[in-house]
Amino acid sequence: MRALPVPEAPPRHSRGRSTRLLVAAAAAISLPLGMTSALSGTAQAAALQCSVDYKKNDWGSGFSASVTITNRGSESIDDWTLTYDYSGNQKLLQGWNGQWSQSGKTITVKSPQYSTKIAAGAAVTAGANFSYSGTNADPTSFSVNGTRCGGALAAPVATLTGPGAGAVYSAGATIPLTATARAVQEGASIEKVEFYSDTELLGTDTTAPYGFDWEDVPAGNYSIYAVAHDSNGMSSESTPVGIQVTAGPAVVVTPAQLGVRQGETASFAVKLSKQPSANVTATVRRTEGNTGLSVLNGSQLTFTPSNWNTPQTVTVSAAQTGSGAATFTVSAPGHDDAEVTVTQLAAGGDATEYEDRFLELYNKIFDPANGYFSPEGIPYHSVETLMVEAPDHGHETTSEAYSYLIWLQAMYGKVTEDWGPFNESWAIMEKYMIPTQSDQPTNSFYDASKPATYAAEHPQPSNYPSQIESSVPVGRDPIAAELRSAYGNNDIYGMHWLQDVDNVYGYGNAPGSVCQGGPGQEGPSYINTFQRGSQESVWETVPQPTCDDYKFGGKNGYLDLFIKDQGYAKQWKFTNAPDADARAIQAAYWAEMWAEEQGKKSEISATLTKAAKMGDYLRYSFFDKYFKKVGNCVGATSCAAGTGKDSAHYLLSWYYAWGGATDTSAGWAWRIGSSHNHFGYQNPMTAHALTTVPELRPKGSTAVADWQKSLQRQIEFYRWLQSSEGAIAGGATNSWGGNYGTPPSGTSTFYGMFYDEKPVYHDPPSNQWFGMQAWSMERVAEYYHQTGNSMAKQVLDKWVDWVLGEITVNPGGNYQIPSTLQWSGQPDTWNASNPGSNANLHVTVRDYTTDVGITAALAKTLMYYSAKAGDEEARTTAKALMDAMWDHHQDAMGISVEETRTDYNRFDDKVYIPSGWTGTMPNGDKIDSNSTFLSIRSFYQDDPQFNKVESYLNGGEAPTFTYHRFWAQADAALALATYADLFGE
Repeated sequence: MRALPVPEAPPRHSRGRSTRLLVAAAAAISLPLGMTSALSGTAQAAALQCSVDYKKNDWGSGFSASVTITNRGSESIDDWTLTYDYSGNQKLLQGWNGQWSQSGKTITVKSPQYSTKIAAGAAVTAGANFSYSGTNADPTSFSVNGTRCGGALAAPVATLTGPGAGAVYSAGATIPLTATARAVQEGASIEKVEFYSDTELLGTDTTAPYGFDWEDVPAGNYSIYAVAHDSNGMSSESTPVGIQVTAGPAVVVTPAQLGVRQGETASFAVKLSKQPSANVTATVRRTEGNTGLSVLNGSQLTFTPSNWNTPQTVTVSAAQTGSGAATFTVSAPGHDDAEVTVTQLAAGGDATEYEDRFLELYNKIFDPANGYFSPEGIPYHSVETLMVEAPDHGHETTSEAYSYLIWLQAMYGKVTEDWGPFNESWAIMEKYMIPTQSDQPTNSFYDASKPATYAAEHPQPSNYPSQIESSVPVGRDPIAAELRSAYGNNDIYGMHWLQDVDNVYGYGNAPGSVCQGGPGQEGPSYINTFQRGSQESVWETVPQPTCDDYKFGGKNGYLDLFIKDQGYAKQWKFTNAPDADARAIQAAYWAEMWAEEQGKKSEISATLTKAAKMGDYLRYSFFDKYFKKVGNCVGATSCAAGTGKDSAHYLLSWYYAWGGATDTSAGWAWRIGSSHNHFGYQNPMTAHALTTVPELRPKGSTAVADWQKSLQRQIEFYRWLQSSEGAIAGGATNSWGGNYGTPPSGTSTFYGMFYDEKPVYHDPPSNQWFGMQAWSMERVAEYYHQTGNSMAKQVLDKWVDWVLGEITVNPGGNYQIPSTLQWSGQPDTWNASNPGSNANLHVTVRDYTTDVGITAALAKTLMYYSAKAGDEEARTTAKALMDAMWDHHQDAMGISVEETRTDYNRFDDKVYIPSGWTGTMPNGDKIDSNSTFLSIRSFYQDDPQFNKVESYLNGGEAPTFTYHRFWAQADAALALATYADLFGE
């Protein structure tokens, strides 16, 4: 028997939990219930115990304040009310995540209607803006429901004082690590300081001055930091420092990439990695590339046994005309060479500052010491490893990250005229994230007349496994034959969505390995997580390999956790996130345009052909999950099977998936689309690219026509979902509840598909994160900028007016943008010839954020709109947001903000496992009905930052982290270069 998987909501990326600086996420998550106490032999309410943490961002004439209330008692606090007093003339302007009011100097915050309870051990955060003049002293006393609260425990402060950022050593060296630490909480003391390299504990010191000699260090790039622990059990880590250890004596250059304007000069520094026994002369020469760049000063440098570690300067000059990159090689006898890539840039103008910022951030991202990439060149989801969002570990990655890498390198080609990195980024993606033929070995057995066997989706993980029902009719796959004809094989050319880059789980399912190699496998491994219904959050997932040969898990691997059948078969299965593939094609569109402007399109022609091919296969996201007819599809048995394109909704749905038997003699394979459509995944720019750019036109015989129809359908979709205020609501489904159920009476429709306020997943609701608005509307703005499409403009006019009213950029540079949205009502049923006004569809902003990546995407949206529509407020707001990020949130590794992660109390969440089912993870972690998120991920307990989570789980304050997500850094860099491109003249 063949047991087919039931992909449902796997491609959930980093939008599951958004960054919050001013407001934490507690209100959006399920909190544990309090316990009943008995006092004096009689059941009574326990005494209320609480703490309040107060933070502010002050810009001189006003400030933002956040208050985090932690329930330190054993019972929940219901209908909470916080009160406190200011001593000055602070005046409340607006508040969120609570009902704020002011009487004289007294501030009152009542619980919002959507979050009236603070469970035992849980926390909620509310925020507000104030004006003031004179002094702005912090309040000294807080009360909740009339009970005075203590302050939150304060973590100690750690600072790594040595080595310095960018330090270079030779292999075998002893590296002295030093740090300072101080306790912040009154009465606390420092108990120890630990020194780490990435996640490896190097050494510990219990007495000041704190230090450790790291001996015999092998070659490599390292991220070093210190962790201070105090007597209250609190801890915090220092800002990490990147260092390099070379294999032997080497020449060291800083930076390795450099931009220089026409007619100007720029410099880089040179030193040695190890003390020489005699004088060494280094020679600097241009070895290839742009002849308009030359060494002006420093072509020969002498290093002695005393000055070997003192940087010496090399100055490069650029001709008055010309552009492009050149490689300068620095050589010294007995030392490994070093190379510097210098790029000649256009002279002066307003573009200069923002292009320079782009290159500065780009260099930070690609600095090996900063840790954004694996040894294979794969972008991690984040530099930091303790990270739970949609990827459940920071050193996993997603197809999203690969697409951002391609987009970033396209912009690098635009700025520098060097297209090698763009081609290389696509090659890395193709090698590691598109399954090879050996990864999908039985596609030749695929029967397009019977694409897959039906299994219903269900709302809760506890409703699984889902029964395979072969009696339910499924439609025909109308594009399989033309794809096979166009490309000469049955393979799917699309990215899988999730990868365990460092093989932390240990499945070892590396690309091209056919099936898993186990914990000893080095390098990237294909994995999956989400597969059990709309209510399954990341905290309730069971990680599983994409190629399940029963080596891990239970007797049937992991298959019988998700599907119920009379028999099971070893199988491979992959899931595609359409928004990521679409973003990669979108990047290829810009690369084609920019390279053509430079007369260099021939350099990327092969990559453009591959992007077109990806667009051909991306059409699988256009179809109902089981290729049933689209429109008023109710009843799994009665809803008719599609016979051609009548099963297409022509939208970019939540996923498409494919799989088959691992046994090449078994003779079966399957493919499915998705019935669920979220506005946030639509990409009219991709549809525009695949239908208008000759190099990007897919080869499939009906592909261009399909994408032309998709383009119109997507723009209509935005218009249909636009609220009365301007924000875009959730989406639509052709399969209510994932099982072709009957929607509530009166549910509005879009081409017969039912309005779904929160399509796909509900924990948290998929329509509440503002990031979907910024990401998706940027694509609409790009499309409008390139074409002037009238309906796109109509949607943007209203959306931009709404969002500009929700952005605050303070005089001192602090800012906030929307974070969590709340919805009511529904759109009017779609009438293409006379669209409704959606007077009953409404949105409100519940709280605000300084999220780096979303701020950048929002800024780009405003830029493209402004450049076409001439909206000066949109342009100046975009510029102010970018400047605020650059001026206030830079660090050595990029741009970032501190986050308070109240959702990390869910590390102890139960993971539903059917009674009687047992199995093991690759590392031996037991899987059974008592499993929790943490118990099947015991590796987290060895993470150097886990102590903060453990303290929180034991009743301490909510942990704070400063994350460096790859996609967010890429988006910030792209925003800077986009401003230079659109407004630089």
